[in-house]
Amino acid sequence: MATQDGISKSVRDDHPSHYTVKIRSFSQLAKHSVEKYESGEFDAGGYKWKLVLYPNGNKRRKVENHISLYLALARSNRPGWDVHATFRLFLLDQNRYNYFMVEDASGKRFHGRELEWGFDKFISLKDFNGGSNGYVLDDNCVFGAEVFVSKEKRKKRREYLTMMKDSIMKKDDWKIENFSKLDAEFYESNPFEVGDQIWKIRFYPKGYGFGEGNYLSLYLILTDSKALPPGMKIYANLTLSILDQLQAKPESHKTNFWFSAADPCSGWAKFTPLTKFTELNNGYLVKDICQVEAKVEILGKVKILE
Repeated sequence: MATQDGISKSVRDDHPSHYTVKIRSFSQLAKHSVEKYESGEFDAGGYKWKLVLYPNGNKRRKVENHISLYLALARSNRPGWDVHATFRLFLLDQNRYNYFMVEDASGKRFHGRELEWGFDKFISLKDFNGGSNGYVLDDNCVFGAEVFVSKEKRKKRREYLTMMKDSIMKKDDWKIENFSKLDAEFYESNPFEVGDQIWKIRFYPKGYGFGEGNYLSLYLILTDSKALPPGMKIYANLTLSILDQLQAKPESHKTNFWFSAADPCSGWAKFTPLTKFTELNNGYLVKDICQVEAKVEILGKVKILE
């Protein structure tokens, strides 16, 4: 066991008592520029917690060449709570089937201004990727957590984050006719399927939110979000475009987003100014028709098991 400034590092055989998250295709996190990943919530000691992972180090704290891993008190807890807890964070060695463990035995105080504590340099990327250590096997790895507070009630949940090596992509086109006669707040495309989920494009002809009155607003909606299992999230790259019917120069916006039951919608309130859209030479509106395109690429999924 190595100890420094109250932080100890050791190896143990027992599984983490409260939570594990398995990440499949870990290398895809960096490929798709996922700087930070927050796990689903889990219960320990009567409170809800999350794991927060920076696969290439916490850049805000100027961490390089290390994985940063933290424990966070979830914001879903009642406001005003002040929790003192000791905790252990884990990484599975899949060759020896034991766990590398880092512990802050002195404990930390979690409250409204300090919701997150942990280890900037949880493990070096050199050690993490070293084949003999077994921390990454077939591009999969497993992190875990234990949290100890007073009157603790243990309940273990497992989380699986799978990043797709072969992403699932689909394009959907939508022709909107008689634009000048559109008088509803918004319109939706026919549903289309990508990655076992059902999606729609939502179009606000007079804008929505900060774009109302001066912009077109355009969104992608996960329409079957309420049917998702608790804790499930879908990481997707989406590109929404209004096609240029004259010069094939579309107006496009692109982003990555975690879709879930709580956040089933992503897009742009200020997608494009109405003055630009209605200018005939731009080709976005021809014979009172516009064409909208959505490209949806599923990059990863999170599932929770009790």
